[in-house]
Amino acid sequence: MKRTTVLRKAIMERRAVTVVGCHDAFSARIVEQCGFEAVQISGYGLAAAVLGKPDVGLVQMKDVLDMTWNIVQAVKIPVMADVDTGGGNACNAAWITERLIAMGTAGMNIEDQIFPKRCGHMAGKEVIPADEMAGKVRACADVRDKMDQDFIINARTDCAAVMGLTEAIRRSNLYLEAGADLAFIDGIRTKADVERAVKEVQGPLSVNLMDAISGMKTELIPVPELAKMGVGRVSIPVASIMVVHKALVSFFRALKESPTGTLPGQTQWVTTFEEYTDAVGLKEYRAMEDHYLPRQRLEEKYQGEKKIVS
Repeated sequence: MKRTTVLRKAIMERRAVTVVGCHDAFSARIVEQCGFEAVQISGYGLAAAVLGKPDVGLVQMKDVLDMTWNIVQAVKIPVMADVDTGGGNACNAAWITERLIAMGTAGMNIEDQIFPKRCGHMAGKEVIPADEMAGKVRACADVRDKMDQDFIINARTDCAAVMGLTEAIRRSNLYLEAGADLAFIDGIRTKADVERAVKEVQGPLSVNLMDAISGMKTELIPVPELAKMGVGRVSIPVASIMVVHKALVSFFRALKESPTGTLPGQTQWVTTFEEYTDAVGLKEYRAMEDHYLPRQRLEEKYQGEKKIVS
């Protein structure tokens, strides 16, 4: 079954399928290895991974597409891309949609912010007119219908913070009518707001979740409760980059503060080398060497190891 078909089926079942965020190919592989059904590329995470900068529209679309290609090739589960405002107007958004479908992406997020955009949980967001965004969605939907009708267009509105939930619901329905498959009200705040949106939005709803201690705006609601409400998708978009940030800061601070400059015996900081090489697929490449390389070359390469493939 195509990855687009797998993702569409899961979302349309409205069982709050959890789509975890990644910021690069490695974090996507970990998401897959931990058993999640699909992965969402985090624009917030890409900005940090590529530039070490905040998510305020600094990452070039070419870099977004390059990183997306790497992530799609790294995993077998469906991948949803984040193309922010679509790279420009409706014509740009249509071209981006072509590229994403051609590279095997299963879906994408596109939002109604003014460029340069910013992370949905930051202050200072501005949105374009609703009919302009609807035109972008129509352009993307026309490409989807020609290339792969199962490709998911997730239309995000960022107007809730500045215009209120009623307008966010109106815009969501306008974008769904224009051809979006999924509606995403970013920055929605409470369980009651989510319940209202599920009832009034005329299509599957996507909800972002992160622990409130992390400074996110949406109330932390258990996923089984969201499934009972009929939410289509749950995204945990910035998890990987924030986990990595905390782990790196904690480790390197401990290393800097160590009087010896080392951390002997403190194995809690790191995975084992074997666990890491397993995660990135080294065994598969060693097996390929054993299958294709001449035996003499293998013996020379690995200096007579009895077990060539480890």
